[in-house]
Amino acid sequence: MRLGVDVGGTFTDLLLHDDAAQRTYRAKTPSTPEDQSIGVAEGVRLICEKAGVAPSDISLVLHGTTVATNAVLEGKGARVGLLTTAGFEHVLHLAKSWTPGPLFGWIVMDKPDPLAALSDTRGIPERMDARGNVLTELDEATATAMIDDLCGSGIEALTISLMHSYANPAHERRLREIVQERFPDMHVSLSSDILPEFREYDRAITTVMNDYVRPIMTRYLGRIEKRLGETGVDSRLHIVRSDGGLMSAEAAAARPVHTVLSGPAGGVTATAMIARRTKLPRLLAFDMGGTSTDVSVIIDGEPTITRSTDVGYFPAKVPTLDVRSVGAGGGSIAEVSELTNSLRVGPRSAGAMPGPVAYGRGGTEPTVSDANVVLGYLPPKLLGGDMSLDLDGAREAVSKVGNPIGLSPEAAAQGILDIANEVMLGALRVITVQRGLDPRDFGIVAFGGAGPLHANAMAQVLGCYPVVVPHNPGVLSALGFLEAEFKNENVRTLIGSIAGIDDAHLFAVFRELRGQAVDWLNEEEVAEADRGLTYSVDLRYEQQGFEVTIDVPADLVESGKGLDAVLEDFHATHDRLYGVRFDLPIELVALRVVATGATPAVNEAPPSAGTTDVSEAVMETRKGFFKGEWQDTPHIDRDRLAAGARVEGPAIIRQYDTTTVLLADHHAIVDDQGNLLIWPNEKGE
Repeated sequence: MRLGVDVGGTFTDLLLHDDAAQRTYRAKTPSTPEDQSIGVAEGVRLICEKAGVAPSDISLVLHGTTVATNAVLEGKGARVGLLTTAGFEHVLHLAKSWTPGPLFGWIVMDKPDPLAALSDTRGIPERMDARGNVLTELDEATATAMIDDLCGSGIEALTISLMHSYANPAHERRLREIVQERFPDMHVSLSSDILPEFREYDRAITTVMNDYVRPIMTRYLGRIEKRLGETGVDSRLHIVRSDGGLMSAEAAAARPVHTVLSGPAGGVTATAMIARRTKLPRLLAFDMGGTSTDVSVIIDGEPTITRSTDVGYFPAKVPTLDVRSVGAGGGSIAEVSELTNSLRVGPRSAGAMPGPVAYGRGGTEPTVSDANVVLGYLPPKLLGGDMSLDLDGAREAVSKVGNPIGLSPEAAAQGILDIANEVMLGALRVITVQRGLDPRDFGIVAFGGAGPLHANAMAQVLGCYPVVVPHNPGVLSALGFLEAEFKNENVRTLIGSIAGIDDAHLFAVFRELRGQAVDWLNEEEVAEADRGLTYSVDLRYEQQGFEVTIDVPADLVESGKGLDAVLEDFHATHDRLYGVRFDLPIELVALRVVATGATPAVNEAPPSAGTTDVSEAVMETRKGFFKGEWQDTPHIDRDRLAAGARVEGPAIIRQYDTTTVLLADHHAIVDDQGNLLIWPNEKGE
């Protein structure tokens, strides 16, 4: 029994998979922003009750969390002290000397305060060069006095990020020893541990971010493990990494910066799984929740991994799934702008409390979910009848923004949905059109609590077909956590021309990194049969500023026979990504070894019960607003549909964890895996 837990801004989603019976159970419970562990514990009780099992039967808990992300975005992290090389105290202020352009962008830029204040920064007398040679010995007496002053000032965590420590971490490690001798309870992170790569600002800000969220993450993980224990769960807790891998709770507490995109990672992993199983190689992941929408691209059944992401204004150089997020969700608030007297939606959100007006929890401002209620796209009850909606309250709230600009409730609701859809379309265009990809070559996978409500409208504009609505769309991110594998990356910066690097030394470094990877696999207790190791190098043309990661075959590392095939792969990859290849010397930048630990696949038995006669699955007929008029619209119970069933639009397809809107001139087919595939009538199956 494996449990996936996804804490969102509005709902906490849970999915329990019984490996033996090949069955899944799902549950949604309101999130508790004041203490997310409360909502998680309540969800565990609810899903165990649904499955008829005891919490002690759960063998593994896999959790995606936004704790680290929210702490940075809201500026509510810990007070961090920074030890850096003397003369580089302003590293976080200078950053990359970048301001938005053109001139007006620079004038209006509101530059955020660094995550570690200058008053909490100390310059340590020491210096390494880029080869790791000591230029200035560490002045331990002065360093000790600075540490006493800084750690005694009330900081909650300490970052040590010295120049060129990626090449020689000796001074950083000695400073940590001094801190631990004098302040044993202090959270300390070394840049040579968190990001042993060149580029001093990236290394410093990533390590500072790790400490900025570390005390908060440590407290949160302690609370959630305590709550789970009180509920009766005695299995190990694992946290989902930003790159879709898994790490232990202990590792997440030490390196929380690797969880900054933990939440969206599950949905991307699940979308890649769907691509492989449906044989649809090119898909767009469309995850619309209550607070935000996350989109990403799947090509040839694999997600894109990027080596850097932005959390608000701050870069974090950690491996992440390439996800674009926008502030549009079911809880996004609609209002009339005082300046333009026009309708706008988001990024403000009603969140879980008070939530949309229709939820009846005290919300007073109209949201996207309220607009869906007004147009008849949401039924009077959600979550299998456990949650009643205030239909009249939603209509009254939407009228408040429609009346001042002369719109009927229906027109205002349609306007709210159109604006929200346009915001989300902008994100989809960024990851397709702006990268040279034609969205018409992709299908779109709709998930999240609100994704299936809007995906058909998205596909209609972009031409992305089919729309795939998985069997468990509302809790698909939690399912993705169950599909994730344990993962950790070991890297070594090794800059120089390929022509001048000794191959024997290069492969010796690979083997050293492999030893570190094996040690990590041992710590995570990954069985031998489940282990995997992959090797890669970061390469660039001479004088380029950025690198391309190229895989290195394992047998090449073992034999040490040279890199000719890898270099040719680099030329071809550069040509594919950027449309050009150069006859220039190639530089090596870094070597990487990624360790993985496989987890069992989620094999759910395909739907066998149900009917292909859609009329037998109709729950009721209600009014729905389509093509500018009210129409009698069938509400269909998805759980009664068997593989092969075909639903003609317009229709509302209901299930426990979400509602799917099928537009007019479209149809939906249930495939043999239980997915709904939506096509326009003029094409498709």
